[in-house]
Formats: sequence, structure tokens, C-alpha cells
Amino acid sequence: MIGRPNFDKLLAKAEGIIAERGRPDVRLKRICKLLAASVSYYDWVGFYLVEPGLRELALGPYVGAPTDHIRIAFGQGICGQAAERKETFVVQDVQAEDNYLACSILVQAEIVVPIMRDAKVIGEIDIDSHTRSPFSDEDRYF
Repeated sequence: MIGRPNFDKLLAKAEGIIAERGRPDVRLKRICKLLAASVSYYDWVGFYLVEPGLRELALGPYVGAPTDHIRIAFGQGICGQAAERKETFVVQDVQAEDNYLACSILVQAEIVVPIMRDAKVIGEIDIDSHTRSPFSDEDRYF
């Protein structure tokens, strides 16, 4: 069984980073680093940001192995589906998904959470795990 992180403490730290002044991309990168360092089964943590005027996600700050997926259309893959439907996707086994965009052969599971402003998706956080079925309801809530 994977040890569970203290999500309340992590949330407080992330909120502190968000509240700081400075460039948004630097703060997003710090959040990626915080999550990847604090949760043993978060092997890739990154943000995709909606391109203004387009129905497309552009890769933003991330921590983990490089990815070829620097642009993803709404509806394409798990990230694109989350943006299209405006809902969180928790995939415990990416091999079981027809619409999964493989980033690495090591990725076994993924969670994608849309970031909303005024009922519109402005971005999302994408977390990949090299462990199958690692995510709990706590991860979804966090």
C-alpha cells in the first residue's frame, strides 16, 4: 500500500505559493516541484494552459520526463477530454483507455483536473504515476 501524503499541509503550502507575488509560470513550476517531491506516486506533474482564442492546451510548467505532447486539442486524449467536458478524469490504468495519449511507457495512471475561471477552462493540472491504481478519492478532492 502506498503511503498517503498529508493533503491538508500540501494544500496550505500550494495556497501560499499561489498567494505570492511574482510571475505565474514560476509559481506554477514551484507547485509542480512541491507535489512531485511530496507525493511518492506523482511521477510527472504539469500544467497545460488554454491558448487564448483556441480550443487547445499548451504545455506549461512541469516536473518530470520531457513529453512530446506540447499541444493538445480539446477532446484529444485524457487531457483534452477533461478540458472538453470540464471535469476531472481519474484513470487508474491508462492501458485500458482508447483515447490515451502515451507520454511514456512508464506511465500507468493519470489524473487531470481542469482549472476554471468564469465557467471556462483556462488550464489544467495533469499528474502521471508509474504505479497502477494509485489515486484515491483524497487525490481527486485535493
